[in-house]
Amino acid sequence: MNKILSPFISCIALVFTVSCVNASDPNATSKSDTGVAPVETKSPNSNYKPAFVGQTRIVGVKTAAAYEGKVLSSDLKSPWGIASLPDGRFLITEKKGNMRIASSSGALSEPITGLPAVNSGGQGGLLGLAVDPSFAQNRMVYWVFSENTSEGSLTSVAKGTLSADEKKIENATVIYRATPAYKGTLHYGGRVVIDKSGNLIISTGERSDLATRLQAQQLNSGLGKVIRITKDGKPASGNPFSGNANAKPELYSYGHRNVQGLALNPVTGDLWEHEFGPRGGDELNLVSPGKNYGWPTITYGIEYSGEKVGEAITQKQGMEQPVYYWDPVVSPSGMTFYTGNNMPEWKNNLFISCLSGQHIARLIIRNNKVVGEERLLGKEGQRFRDITQGSDGALYAVTDNGRLYRIGK
Repeated sequence: MNKILSPFISCIALVFTVSCVNASDPNATSKSDTGVAPVETKSPNSNYKPAFVGQTRIVGVKTAAAYEGKVLSSDLKSPWGIASLPDGRFLITEKKGNMRIASSSGALSEPITGLPAVNSGGQGGLLGLAVDPSFAQNRMVYWVFSENTSEGSLTSVAKGTLSADEKKIENATVIYRATPAYKGTLHYGGRVVIDKSGNLIISTGERSDLATRLQAQQLNSGLGKVIRITKDGKPASGNPFSGNANAKPELYSYGHRNVQGLALNPVTGDLWEHEFGPRGGDELNLVSPGKNYGWPTITYGIEYSGEKVGEAITQKQGMEQPVYYWDPVVSPSGMTFYTGNNMPEWKNNLFISCLSGQHIARLIIRNNKVVGEERLLGKEGQRFRDITQGSDGALYAVTDNGRLYRIGK
């Protein structure tokens, strides 16, 4: 069993850090503000300048209380999504098409059957999932997956009921497909959350290739979008493009690259997303309905080849700026806001599981600005794929090589 203890930092240091973060200039990024340098020390890939102070490389912070990162299981098979069940257990998706139930101690069920076939090639597979808020009564589960069609693969959404014996999903039904299909294996997006109105919010990718990239800007395409639908797969009431004959009515926001993180702020109800940049330019965005988030017209990243993306601009009228960005990339995947009491100083902080970054990012957000960043479990050498909060107030994360972690006291 693997265990990490955070270095203890005195209460005096914590008070100093928090008071400085709330200083008159909360976006200041100098080391002297908190006594902790920005966590990123590598050179950026580009010479792009941020649009405002604090948009990248914010001051570092450190958790004061002792916590541990404990490996509960190493037997998952390429897990992709994790969701808490009402009884303290977890429902987990595995990339090749299985769901598993994990106990709070890490014991795993046999694979759950009854799901539609997935295309697990490349970045595809069984992706994000959400448990219905009334799961204790209806046992309903929603999930995103990459689906094969004769025209190619696409990001699809399905729902079904977990059987009483927990061995299968019953009445599995595909309720939404983000068209057009494409014969590629990259950038499916793939997260799903349920908003306070009971609608599903889904993320898609623009499928990566130059042939599809521009569809992120096209309102008649489901690629590179945040999408809001009912639990039956219909466009949700009040969507921003409802009534626009040239737009898909299910669209909520557009101009995204590959969104693998969605989370609702527990205090404000605001929707946040993060998405992969190319070489540099991973973004954290506060999502507003109908807004254009710029890809591929504006970006803080460059092509993998080292060439510029498009006209090599980072700002344009009518396009939203990221609240925060990373260069070099951290490859943000799942994320969650912390609401528990297990680690009080983490309250309302945003936690992001990072793949190439091989850590869990903790972001302190005040007035919709990132004011502090910390990296957790960086010595584990793991590609963290998704993260959620358990009923015990601890955080639980899964990694690409099959680990399930509990993070907290």
